[in-house]
Amino acid sequence: MLGSLSSSSWLLLFFIILVISGLSGLLFLHPRIPLSFVRIHIGIVALPSLVSLLALTNNSVNGGDGPWYLDSLAWLMVFFVLTIGLIIQRFSVRYLMGDRSYRKYFTLFTFTTGVASVTCLSADLRLMVISWGATLFGLFLLIRLNSTWKVASEAAKVSGRLFILSWFSLLFAMIWLFQVTGQWQLSLGLTNESLAQLGVWERTGINLLIVLAVIIPAAQWPFQRWLIESVVAPTPVSAIMHAGLVNAGGIMLARFSPLFNGDIASIILLMLASISVLIGSGISLVQVDYKRQLVGSTIGQMGFMLIQCALGAYIAAIIHLILHGLFKATLFLQAGSAVRRFEVPTRVNERSSYLWLMAGRILALVVGVAFWLMAPGEGYQLISALILGWSLSVSWTQLVAFGEGRIGRIAGLSFLGGAAIVYFIIHNLFYEWLSTTVFQSVQPPMSVVIIVVCLLLLGSAIGTWVARNRSSVSFAVLYLWLVRLGEAKPKSVESHPNYLKQYLSQGGNR
Repeated sequence: MLGSLSSSSWLLLFFIILVISGLSGLLFLHPRIPLSFVRIHIGIVALPSLVSLLALTNNSVNGGDGPWYLDSLAWLMVFFVLTIGLIIQRFSVRYLMGDRSYRKYFTLFTFTTGVASVTCLSADLRLMVISWGATLFGLFLLIRLNSTWKVASEAAKVSGRLFILSWFSLLFAMIWLFQVTGQWQLSLGLTNESLAQLGVWERTGINLLIVLAVIIPAAQWPFQRWLIESVVAPTPVSAIMHAGLVNAGGIMLARFSPLFNGDIASIILLMLASISVLIGSGISLVQVDYKRQLVGSTIGQMGFMLIQCALGAYIAAIIHLILHGLFKATLFLQAGSAVRRFEVPTRVNERSSYLWLMAGRILALVVGVAFWLMAPGEGYQLISALILGWSLSVSWTQLVAFGEGRIGRIAGLSFLGGAAIVYFIIHNLFYEWLSTTVFQSVQPPMSVVIIVVCLLLLGSAIGTWVARNRSSVSFAVLYLWLVRLGEAKPKSVESHPNYLKQYLSQGGNR
């Protein structure tokens, strides 16, 4: 019976259940409601995610329905955001137990993921701006929830200022687009007839505002500061930031893809994202704090995702952001067991390891070149071939070349083969869902793509050279610069949460 529901019926059912989950969160705020109610709340929160999954699997709409998108991309992203939020809330039931703001956390988690899902469904420019602003506001409240702690309050101020800049940038872009096209509905405003009314500078100006609105929540250089400061937030809050909300730029750029035609805005996005990849990778390598390592990783991964968007490969970007979200949420929720044991690996046969290492590099080169030759004229294919070859080389080195004996190498080969099979299955599944709803835009000139490739290769070469000359001045300068770049401001750092001292005389938490 559910399979026979129309798209409008799915939407109505979804919003009814979403409102019920929000009311459940508000009810949990009441002090007379027992803490055990949180498990009932988690069950209610699971319902919107389930409805979005059913709507996705029974969906046959490839466009918008009034102010809403009801296509596969919209329902897929709604399911992703709500499912990530559900997992993190379930994790928080015990993790945050005893926190003074325990009830507020669940209410704000539910609110933030709920309005984020509304943003994914929004096909009206006004509705998109409002729901996106509400999402950023919810994230701001989560960061500053423990406002009595001066460090958290300072981190929230840094984040809030940048979020306001991002929101106003999107607001001005939407107003400008409406003034030219006369359409508030996105699907009508991005038709060929409407876009023909845009002059070159008008299109470039709107695109630049959208790029600014996107790179701030994605923590791209030079706006990565808010994500670095926000590590003081509880781990579940960091998880929802890194796994869900920083990925929103990919969906937003996919929706506005008809606007981007390889102009100066795409080139600027490509350059900023490339710089962010290098900076994020460097920060993750030099930081010893586990959460800051993940911050650097997120900056770099969001850079790769935005490179894909700038090159018009939106389906690849969406697949990237979903897999990154699942992976990063897992890392944050496993942060408590991240204590490493530093052991010196034993090399039984250095010559054998060297031969396996060279074999892996040759294989990575062959695979990368073959991947590029499948479409040598596409800039995205060139950068993808570079990333694929580099990833294969690193994975082969860690899992096969330096594997523990024959059994270790066989296990490494099996893991690589299994990972490749799983990736292709997931890629084909998502491509089937998204191929009719996501547009591929015009790519920047090949000369710009080559510059980006050279920039990435140069950064890799510098990193390799510096790592092999650790006693050099260059190594010390680069190392200290990356450490400083990845550290929070002094106001956002405290060796001990001193605000807790006032509760010692009161018998601990209340």
